[in-house]
Amino acid sequence: MTTWVDGAEGSLFDVDNLPYGVFSLAGEEPRVGVRIGELVLDLAPVAAAEMLDAHHVFQERSLNALMAEGRLVRESVRRWITGLLTDETERDLVEPHLVPVADVTLHLPVEVADYVDFYASLDHASNVGRIFRPDQEPLLPNWRHLPVGYHGRAGTVVASGTPVTRPSGQHRGDDGPTYGPSTRLDIEAELGFVVGTPSELGSPVAYGAFADHVFGVVGLNDWSARDIQAWEYVPLGPFLGKSFATSISAWVTPLEALDAAWVDLPGQDPTPLPYLGPGDVQGLDIDVEVLLNGTVVSRPPYRTMYWSPAQMLAHITVNGASLRTGDLYASGTISGPERDQRGSFLELSWGGTEPFGAELWGDGRTFLEDGDEVVLRYTAPGTAGGRIALGEVSGVVEPARV
Repeated sequence: MTTWVDGAEGSLFDVDNLPYGVFSLAGEEPRVGVRIGELVLDLAPVAAAEMLDAHHVFQERSLNALMAEGRLVRESVRRWITGLLTDETERDLVEPHLVPVADVTLHLPVEVADYVDFYASLDHASNVGRIFRPDQEPLLPNWRHLPVGYHGRAGTVVASGTPVTRPSGQHRGDDGPTYGPSTRLDIEAELGFVVGTPSELGSPVAYGAFADHVFGVVGLNDWSARDIQAWEYVPLGPFLGKSFATSISAWVTPLEALDAAWVDLPGQDPTPLPYLGPGDVQGLDIDVEVLLNGTVVSRPPYRTMYWSPAQMLAHITVNGASLRTGDLYASGTISGPERDQRGSFLELSWGGTEPFGAELWGDGRTFLEDGDEVVLRYTAPGTAGGRIALGEVSGVVEPARV
């Protein structure tokens, strides 16, 4: 299929992509739109004109109402939008409601209910283990048996472009704990999965029901204060070193746009327990770019992850925990086997001991400085044979508020 929208065909936001977002124009309320090329289609007036049953969901300030309608509605709405943008006879109705992306304000697309972050990359977990426990095995005994994760803070998930204030907290000092701004502020390039259809409390979600519950995918930056994290994480894991900010893309890529991106992940050894779907482990062939102040410093590949999106969802609910519309869970840092595929500055600088980017920044860089801008970009194979872009994630570091 080809689109009649000028400039969209062959772009990273062609008609085989169609991510959803929440946008507003000056003086108007936020509402749901879909991106095509460099334009946003305002869905509410078009849906009302065509008397679409679910037209009310496009008038909301988040995607939650649309997501809660479930998989069948999600797929039906996508077919309807695709028809609008490929059928020339729809052009007179649709074209007046196309707005340049440059003219809109984008908002947090989802009202986040719960947020869980995993630790699903073998390369990342191994690197971190070697950095922090150089005289021990890099992986703890449970790591290859279950997707390790922690429950984060939903209230500090922010939209791409929101500045990130350097956090303050306790750090380990020579003579005991000290307090002050983090000096080891870091990023983690991740992929996030947004839940649409909820589940019943007490009923685990089966591995094969992933597409029935997950609405779409976002880019995600798990900002991390490594000095705060290092002091607090024993024995219960990450807390204040992570909870100050998590950035997600303003665009949510629906699962159907990623149909061509599924690939078999590297093998799992030992074989996971049955509820984790051993032998049928698929991930996504998504390429990530990490940019620091406009320069690419790393290219992590999501296809090298150890634990899959479906396994993470099954593990979240295996104890009977319920899903809610708007739940967000993240992959953990995406890192590949090569140095230029590491998805955090902790790894790129090997714990701050090996600065990177000396050819660009003199003595090189380790952790983030005030004023730094980090941008994460994502692309994947599209169903039309080219590539599509997931929403990028950006943030500028602001000084601590002391």
